[in-house]
Amino acid sequence: MERRMNTNTRLLCTLIAAAGFASVASAHHSFTATYDETQKLTIDGEIAQFLFRNPHSMIHVTAPGPDGMVHRWAIEWAGVSALSGNGVTRETLRIGDHVVVSGNPGRNADEYRLRLLSIDRPSDGWTWKGTFE
Repeated sequence: MERRMNTNTRLLCTLIAAAGFASVASAHHSFTATYDETQKLTIDGEIAQFLFRNPHSMIHVTAPGPDGMVHRWAIEWAGVSALSGNGVTRETLRIGDHVVVSGNPGRNADEYRLRLLSIDRPSDGWTWKGTFE
C-alpha cells in the first residue's frame, strides 16, 4: 500500500510539474503572430524608456511613423541573459539617446511596434545586431 501511494505521489508531482511547464511555454508568444517577419522598417528617434527585463526587454522610442506623425514605438528586444551575454546592461541605453532602430513591424500598424533586428546610437557608434528568441 505504501509503495502504491509513493508511486501515485511521484506521478502527481510529475503531472503538476509538466502542467506548470506547459503554461510557461504557452505564454511565450509566436513572433510571426505579432510581427510581419517578411517586412523591415527603420525608425530614427529618441529613447523614451528602456525596460531591461525578462522575458523580453522593451525600448520605447518617439519617432515619426510612415504617416509622418511622431509616435511612441514599442520595440521588443531580447531578454536579460541574452543581452547581458552580448555586453548590454540596463545602463547601455538612456532616455533621450538618439537611436536608429530596424525591425520587423507589428501586424497591426496602428500599434507602432517593432521586433528589434538592429539598433545604432550614432553619437558614439554603439551598435547591436543579432537575433534572439
